[in-house]
Order: sequence, then C-alpha cells, then structure tokens
Amino acid sequence: MNKHTTLPNLMQKLVSDEEIQRIAEAVGYRDSSRTFTLREWIHFFLLAAMHQWKSFRHGADVGPLYGLPRFHYSTVSKKAKEVPYDIMKRLLALIISKCNRQTRRSLRFPKPLRVVDSTTVTVGKNRLPWAPYHGERAGVKLHVAYSPESSLPADVVETIGLRHDGPVGEQLTNAQQVLVEDRAYFKIERLDRFVEQHQFFVIRMKDNIELHQKKSLKRLSSTSSSVQADFTCQLGTKQCRSTKRHRVVIFRDANGRDIRVVTNLFHASAETIADMYQQRWTVEVFFRWVKQYLNVPTLFGTTENAVYNQLFAAFIAYVLLRWLYDQTKKQTNVSLSFISFVRRFFSGQLPLDWKSGMAAALFEYAQIYGRRNV
Repeated sequence: MNKHTTLPNLMQKLVSDEEIQRIAEAVGYRDSSRTFTLREWIHFFLLAAMHQWKSFRHGADVGPLYGLPRFHYSTVSKKAKEVPYDIMKRLLALIISKCNRQTRRSLRFPKPLRVVDSTTVTVGKNRLPWAPYHGERAGVKLHVAYSPESSLPADVVETIGLRHDGPVGEQLTNAQQVLVEDRAYFKIERLDRFVEQHQFFVIRMKDNIELHQKKSLKRLSSTSSSVQADFTCQLGTKQCRSTKRHRVVIFRDANGRDIRVVTNLFHASAETIADMYQQRWTVEVFFRWVKQYLNVPTLFGTTENAVYNQLFAAFIAYVLLRWLYDQTKKQTNVSLSFISFVRRFFSGQLPLDWKSGMAAALFEYAQIYGRRNV
C-alpha cells in the first residue's frame, strides 16, 4: 500500500467516474481534456493538500511521483480557473454522506449536535481583489456546520471574508439537530423564531443582553458542578425584547470565566447544556487541524474557482483521512490518536497492528460495496 496514493485511490473507490460525471453535468461543465482529466485534476488537489505542495508549478514537478500523468503547470492552473468550484463542493457533500453511513457513534446527548462556526483564510489584498477583507488583507470564509459525533463537517458555505457570520448561519440550521453557536450568531428575534420552528439551540449570549423577569429553575445542587445559575427569562430591553421566555444557563469554563448560554432545551440538565456548548471547541480544533496539516493558508490561484476548489479539496482530504482512521481503529486494539495516526501514516511509521488493521478495513469495505481493494 503506497501511502502517497492511498487517499486518491480511496476516493476513486468511494466515488465512481459516473458519479463525478453526473456532478459535472449537473453544474453544466464538460471536461474535454484527454491528457489531464477531471478525475486527475481532483487527485492533484487532494495530493497538494496532503503533501503541502507550494504551488501549481511545484505540483507539476512532483506529481508523477504520486501517480499523476506528466503535465505542464499551466494546464492545472487553467483548469482550476475553468472548473466550477460547485463540482468540488458537491463532491465533498457526496463523500461526507458516504463516510457518515460507515461511521456510527453512540450519542452523548439526547439529540445530535450541529456546531456552527467559520474560519477565514487571508492573503495580501492584491492576490484576491474580489475578496476584500481588512486593511492590506484579502480573504475568504468557510462557514461550517460540524458534527462532534462523527468528527466530520456536515455542511459548508463559502463567502468573502467581510461577510458577517449571522446571516450565513441561517443556511446551516437543521431541525433534527441541536444548533451550538457562539455570540456572533446571537439575535433575539432569531431565538423566538427558533422556538416557533422547533429548532433546538444552545447559543452563547452577548455580554450586554439584559435579563427580564428571571425565574430560577429547580435543580439538584452539586459541589463539583461548574453551573452557576439556571433560570428562565425574557431577553433584551423594552425596545427589543424577546416575546418568548428562554432558558439561560450560566457556567464557569476551565479558565474561570462565566459563560452565559441561552437554550430552548428544558428536559436536559444544566450540566448537559454546559457540556453541549463546550462541544463548540471541536470545530475550532477541526479548523486548526485543516490549516496546519492540509496546506490551506497557501492558496495557489487567484480566481474564485481556483481558491474554493483548493479549499473544498482540503476538506475532502480531511474527510478521507478521518474515515480511514475511524475504520482502521475498529480493527486494532492499539490506541492511537487521529493526529498520531496522520503523522505516522505520512512518515511511514504506522505500527504493524495499524497497517494490518487498515488493510482489513479496506478489504471489508471492498467486500461490502463490491469494489476492488485500495
């Protein structure tokens, strides 16, 4: 098993050429290339993310060592401008859906969580004139709905860096899950609407929000609990006050700071509500991991298609690595964290049990889905 080509090969088993063709047709793109096909172009971006290539030119120089055909760097650069990034975005959604079917975890909470947050990638303003940000910087944002249960992104929305998180968050709601969000998504009218729409939420409140007609909820006291208060109230001033009574839980974080969250979950304990909000940090860890290990800060192109194609490909690389780790972990009793797995995988230093477990996991997938082993 060649570690350099494992993920492109795995993606080839997860997604057929026919599925890629259907996605391309759905967005109106026709691939006319014979020497550097859409499949090979997708593999280029996967490899660029995993091995942290520096540019299109660098990728063209080393690509043949990773199973890609020989090509001039201008070929992939031109294709990056022409291929609609919606292809890579739809491909990410397809792969997530397939990997989610294979990854099942027991829920710690009464309902699955949907952690919503965003991350910004910035460069010099002359690199992306269509995406102004602040001062001498340009930037783009990826707004992500993340599942702590599966450790996978569930949905992604792309915008320029100046776009505020709040309005975009409206596109990432899901009535089957509990929204967990930071202060950027807090809006009193939004909370009232969520109650009417039966959208469960745990959202951190802004510090200056007034609390009106507080009524404490009965709860069992515990000396080990971080919860400081649990009550219902209306939120805001006379000029802008919630029409609904909302539950507010105040708890102390690991740094001793008081965190105020508002929720419409009344059948969960205050400690569970606090734990739900603290799951928000899982998406922060995900963002840091992608930026550190998948070459996200190094943008190759300057057009919307080139930039977003690269970023969505990095997310695809993460999903494939996470899937490979989760499936291999089931086959071995030797404990290994996800970060350790990735580092050892790319350095060729995986323990023998994990190498055997990976082979067993891939063989099992091939048997179930009737495709050749990777």
